[in-house]
Amino acid sequence: MSNLVPESVFRCFAEVNKIPRPSKKEEQMIEFLLQFGHRMGLETRRDETGNVIIRKPATPGMEGRPTVILQSHMDMVCEKNNDVEFDFTRDAIQTYVDGEWMKAKGTTLGADDGIGVAMEMALLEATDIPHGPLECVFTRDEETGLSGAFGMKGDFMSGRYLINLDSEDEGEIFVSCAGGCGTTAVWSYADQPTPDHSFALRLTVKGLTGGHSGDDIDKKRANANKLLARFLYHGMKKWGLLLADIQAGGLHNAIPREASATVVIPFDKKEEARVDWNLLAAAAEEEYSVTEKGMQFLMESTDVPKTVVDKQTGDNVIRAMQAVDNGVMAMCQDIALVETSSNLASIRLNAEAHEIKAITSQRSSILSARQNMAATVAAVFELSGARVETGEGYPGWKMNPDSHLLKVAVAEYKKLFGKEPVVRGIHAGLECGLFSEKYPGMDMVSFGPTLRGVHSPDERLLVPTVDMVWRHLLSILANI
Repeated sequence: MSNLVPESVFRCFAEVNKIPRPSKKEEQMIEFLLQFGHRMGLETRRDETGNVIIRKPATPGMEGRPTVILQSHMDMVCEKNNDVEFDFTRDAIQTYVDGEWMKAKGTTLGADDGIGVAMEMALLEATDIPHGPLECVFTRDEETGLSGAFGMKGDFMSGRYLINLDSEDEGEIFVSCAGGCGTTAVWSYADQPTPDHSFALRLTVKGLTGGHSGDDIDKKRANANKLLARFLYHGMKKWGLLLADIQAGGLHNAIPREASATVVIPFDKKEEARVDWNLLAAAAEEEYSVTEKGMQFLMESTDVPKTVVDKQTGDNVIRAMQAVDNGVMAMCQDIALVETSSNLASIRLNAEAHEIKAITSQRSSILSARQNMAATVAAVFELSGARVETGEGYPGWKMNPDSHLLKVAVAEYKKLFGKEPVVRGIHAGLECGLFSEKYPGMDMVSFGPTLRGVHSPDERLLVPTVDMVWRHLLSILANI
């Protein structure tokens, strides 16, 4: 880390990555930030939800400047490759540099949004950077529910301007975001004796690219759950395939990279099933020849289970997996941006509860379109006999065409780099949407260094862009 620029930011990032911080389990990170603020001799406190704020006075000569809020979220998505032994509640992230990219060994890197946290820490430590009054805010549980931003009271922050450091493309300044919600379906099932002369197969789709279910939804990446559903539906119709187990997908805000199911078919159909599985694999490889070069379709025989999911419920789950919408549903009419989408995030069987649960997420920059998308997904699940619940969701963030902060950010970027930044919206949830409700009139922008493979073990940070964002941030603080 000591060889990377800016040294102070990467040193702080190394400290952050020593602290376990899974979403909803950020207690160690909260304590770390509180101790850090007190060690700096700065006003530091946490609210009832667990958000932390550290206030730093203006440097000499800058006392009359407006207060600027810098905001990042302290939690991280915890994903790892199946062959990696790692405990996200205990182990430090193992980073390394490959060319211009920083990566982690088999896990998510935590740069989303640990690098934003590190920039705030570096500013709080600095003694030679001019700035007006600062409020450095660290929110919890952004990744799995925005509960930190939801729980924040309207008097926690006092600044007029807010810079969110949770974006993933250097050179782009974000001024709006989509709102979102989740729709969950639950099927109760009964055990059914496995028919005689049956053959059991373990089916796995793996090695997909995955990514963020909002920002990456338009990149034609395969959804492992939907690929698996194709074969399950085909087998149900052709051989009366029965479902014994399914463990597919992962986090609600990630495009699924892996999906597995155990199924039972008539013994005399096993070779036919292998042929059809290989045909599906070849078709999928052709469809996703650009985005899914590492895709794998695995089929192996396994012990025949004594029981399977009752046929009616199993068929209903498979039909719902096949039918439910997934991917981009509509594009914005005025700009080149996804307007509305849905993601089939996970389907998991819980044998103890005798339940199968599907989790989906819907996003849109238009509230009515998001509500309609959620209703469409719910209707499919309801037709399949599931109990369905759609969460309240979170709001979007509408662009402020008169933003003074945006004008300064654009002007300083042009001065530094001799080119115009891209000003755009993002098809993902940012905490700015909730801040816009709790703090009406707050002037906000969001930017950050370039990240790729976010929410997956392929997450990587483009090292040179960290210095670019750092210089841009300091220039804004000096001139706002």
